[in-house]
Amino acid sequence: MKHTLFILLTSLLLLAACSPASQSSADLIPITLPSGYIPNVQFAPLYVAIEKGFYRAAGLDVTIDYNMENDNVALLGVGDLDFAIASGEQVLLGQNQDLPVVYVLAWYQDYPVGVVSLAEQNILTPADLVGKQVGIPGLYGASYIGFRALLQANGLQESDLTLDSIGYTTVEALVNHQDDAAVIYVSNEPIQLQAQGYAINTLRTSDYTSLVGNGLITNQQVIDQHPELVRAMVSATWQGITYTQQHPDEAFEICKQYVDNLAGLPPAEQAVQRQVLESSIALYHVEQNGATDLATWQNMQSILLDMGLLKGELDLSRVFSNAYLPQAD
Repeated sequence: MKHTLFILLTSLLLLAACSPASQSSADLIPITLPSGYIPNVQFAPLYVAIEKGFYRAAGLDVTIDYNMENDNVALLGVGDLDFAIASGEQVLLGQNQDLPVVYVLAWYQDYPVGVVSLAEQNILTPADLVGKQVGIPGLYGASYIGFRALLQANGLQESDLTLDSIGYTTVEALVNHQDDAAVIYVSNEPIQLQAQGYAINTLRTSDYTSLVGNGLITNQQVIDQHPELVRAMVSATWQGITYTQQHPDEAFEICKQYVDNLAGLPPAEQAVQRQVLESSIALYHVEQNGATDLATWQNMQSILLDMGLLKGELDLSRVFSNAYLPQAD
């Protein structure tokens, strides 16, 4: 944690009461927030929270960084970061390595992984995957975990089908009939396929089991020493999420300031990215107010145990907290 944090925290509540325009950057607590690998419209709430002044009004100067999730969790766990965006399995995997990372705000209530296929394949249920060749980015990460959860929830095993590691060439693999189906993020590749005129079927993991999706995480040291910082970060991030849900057109325009070449795309391609944003928003379920529950974490843990990625059951009361969420209206 930066050496100036203690001093800056003493004025956090006062700053939160001020208008964004009245605060100088020197008065704000600097926060580096890693999100995902590259800038993308799916990170719109973070861009919105910056541009609409939500972070600034909370006394925070937030800079978005781009890195791999597992790297972010490791840095957070040893205190080199104060916050990060990560999915639930990364929190459990971090805790499994004795990293005191804690999930404090659910951004995506629906786990964003699924399986897409061309309609001609007639894959309408998970059982229809038996005997098929399924493309997958690789045997790692959220896509693999989400796929294993889909199989487990429907009594299937990997041995019931053939997995084909294809990287991020889903669209090509399907339209060229390299694979019968592919593991995807439900707010991305299905939209690309439909935009190209293909009829598709999508199986969503979230339709069969509940898992912990992307959210805001911190570490136990920050929680213990600076709970008001956690509350401020959660509140401002939640404002970005809800504002994006309520004002998607404005959020998309804000994305053009952060996502390389988005503003210069032809109208048809911009329309695809606008739909990616809309499909992402559908995963937020803001009516749940950013909370997660024990049962969902138990589901996540069960998958990781089944995959042999955890040494044993964890104390799940230590991996998440709903204590810093904004009060429901």
